[in-house]
Amino acid sequence: RILTAFTLTICLSSPGNAQQQCTNGFDLDRASGQCLDIDECRTIPEACRGDMVCVNQNGGYLCVPRTNPVYRSPYLNPYSNIYPPPAAPGPVPNYPTVTRPLICRFGYQLDENNQCADIDECASDSHQCNPTQICINTEGGYTCSCTEGYWLLEGQCLDIDECRYGYCQQLCANVPGSYSCTCNPGFTLNDDGRSCQDVNECTSENPCTQTCVNTYGSFLCRCEPGYELEADGVNCSDMDECSFSEFLCQHECVNAPGSYYCICPSGYNLLDDSRSCQDINECEIRNFTCTPQQTCFNIPGEYKCLDPVRCEEPYIQINENRCMCPAENPGCRDQPFTILYRVMDIVSGRSVPSDIFQMQATTRYPGAYYIFQIKSGNEGREFYMRQTGPISATLVMTRPVKGPRTVQLDLEMITVNTVINFRGSSVIRLRIFVSQYSF
Repeated sequence: RILTAFTLTICLSSPGNAQQQCTNGFDLDRASGQCLDIDECRTIPEACRGDMVCVNQNGGYLCVPRTNPVYRSPYLNPYSNIYPPPAAPGPVPNYPTVTRPLICRFGYQLDENNQCADIDECASDSHQCNPTQICINTEGGYTCSCTEGYWLLEGQCLDIDECRYGYCQQLCANVPGSYSCTCNPGFTLNDDGRSCQDVNECTSENPCTQTCVNTYGSFLCRCEPGYELEADGVNCSDMDECSFSEFLCQHECVNAPGSYYCICPSGYNLLDDSRSCQDINECEIRNFTCTPQQTCFNIPGEYKCLDPVRCEEPYIQINENRCMCPAENPGCRDQPFTILYRVMDIVSGRSVPSDIFQMQATTRYPGAYYIFQIKSGNEGREFYMRQTGPISATLVMTRPVKGPRTVQLDLEMITVNTVINFRGSSVIRLRIFVSQYSF
């Protein structure tokens, strides 16, 4: 068993002294002048802890286990049942017994049960805390502290700047005793009052006229094909694709909301590529208004009704496109021997120089040579004859010719024979139809 003893010596007095002194465990009673025992079990809170029981002794106290049968009465001798009685001490002074009131230590006072109870200095307003502080009662005393959001420095409560310690995820505003968190535009404050969450602007209310794409803290607007984003970053306007390039369509580009389409002029069909134009051959599909005596001649974008060849005097007609001036006719002396009628077509603005027609002699005579030239119709000097061989030449276009236009050229081949001293000529009357378009 465990016994803890706290015993002190007796009170001593010196005869003849006016002031009497007591040893520890005793207190001087000024009324009687006697040293009285202090009951530590009543005056010391929690004198014994755990399972120990406080037993007061003369000049001290004992802490014994609560289940120890020896201490059923605090007045029993704790050693009487365990050890032989100790030897009788010497003569003990006989002190008179004096009853005195119980005295509590500082911070405690007697309650109605004659027990020492803690004094609540905060409730009784007997504390010395600064007005900026708050009083917190403790056992036997009190402490001065600060409210949340303040810290104690040299007796004063100073505001804590929570913003310096990163309490907020984004924006922080310090206020006395507290702080306030806010978020950047595009974010919303979470329920914890500190962190921020991205706002999906596209689901709450679509700010874009067409397609909205949410981003972290913001959003982007996108436009559908054929539209472009305006400077405000929100609205979409139609894109004029036709203004980007002149090669989108072979003929004409027509802008449409969000798109474009190509059209062809009258006399053409739009091909499957949706940009190229193909000539409609009205003569082939017999979509023309020529008379039975006329011949339908197709040109790009339209057709021509050609009248039959009629030979003028002194020429006689050999076949449908050839006229001959007989040598025995005196009126044919200075005229070409034959006139051959030909028709062709070219597109407008054809690149130059360009070979467009070839001319050659059908028979070559011994000792003869041939000269090729443009006899008439070349007033604008858009063409010239380039001799490509002894009996052939090519008509070359040297300047672009814009349509619609009809050009008639007389291409002359002069035959010179030095053996028989002969000089004669033949003419090809070439009619060139220039279409309106370059395709």
